[in-house]
Amino acid sequence: MIVLRREIGDVLRDARQRQGRTLREVSSAARVSLGYLSEVERGQKEASSELLASICDALDIPMSLVLREVSDRIAVAEGLLIPDTVPADLTAWDGPEGTWGRRRPELAPIG
Repeated sequence: MIVLRREIGDVLRDARQRQGRTLREVSSAARVSLGYLSEVERGQKEASSELLASICDALDIPMSLVLREVSDRIAVAEGLLIPDTVPADLTAWDGPEGTWGRRRPELAPIG
């Protein structure tokens, strides 16, 4: 069975570990207790939207990318193939500081 809180926790933990940061560093930046963040990462606690936003800010990752990764993982678990529609400049890793590209793609008129 797919459990949303576990998938969210896995994505958050993966992002933190890719940045080489500790639970303590992220919990401090997010203003969340270390124990609670640990429980969120292990999928034992549901993160409210406010808490998730705070953690994403602390990791300097747009919440939309976290939710997209979670959605993609669930789609794979369900046996679905979803084409990637996120613009490349929004998913680009900018370097050792662990910041994500935040440039807005140019909007093109439809039709």
